[in-house]
Amino acid sequence: MRAPIPSAAEALARLDMPLVEAMMTQRAIRRVLPDPVDDEIVLKCIELALRAPTGANGQNWEFIVVKDPRIKRKLQRRYRLAWRVFHRTSIRDIASYDDEMAKSVKAIEWQLEHFAEIPVLVIACLRLSAREGRVPYVPMPHAAASAFFGSIYPSVQNLLLAARSMGLGASLITLPLWNLTSARRILKLPTEVTPCCVVPLGWPRGRYGPTTRRPVDEVVHLDSYGNRAWFGPG
Repeated sequence: MRAPIPSAAEALARLDMPLVEAMMTQRAIRRVLPDPVDDEIVLKCIELALRAPTGANGQNWEFIVVKDPRIKRKLQRRYRLAWRVFHRTSIRDIASYDDEMAKSVKAIEWQLEHFAEIPVLVIACLRLSAREGRVPYVPMPHAAASAFFGSIYPSVQNLLLAARSMGLGASLITLPLWNLTSARRILKLPTEVTPCCVVPLGWPRGRYGPTTRRPVDEVVHLDSYGNRAWFGPG
């Protein structure tokens, strides 16, 4: 028997979850119920996303909330093609000997097949110019591209943490946007607005469980790569 869907008031009341608990239990939840998510909850997630910092305080975010099944199906077709062309073969090879990757593949393929049933998709976008949106496009070097996209992902993390606190299932995906021209056409975006990622939102099927992550001593280096001064030669 599944847990009851919380009301908007009940979900919003959960935002007092301690930050460390939300961070320690956050995970990609791809399997979600088709039940609707109250608009008030979605807008609260985005409101909290807007509290994140941006480069030069540009505040050049745009968020497209997709609820129309026709638009979801168009994005689903792009998602399916991208998965087939770019990811399915190599990831399945890894999944053949990695149990965790095998679980991820099953979750991704479930999400792909049920994409149009997910109640809400939030597409996080950036406007090229924070004020006018009239800066002509030029290829960006690595540092500029990193700074540009660095203005959207802190806000997306805020959104994901807000969703976790309220008990929503959420994940961050990019494959439905692999064809930028097609994504802009589907979402009717002007050329100065770049879609960066998609966050599907819905009430999770099942429960949040503990996350498994690599220990800090496997990923931290002091001053230069390979210097494990804090953790010893072992």
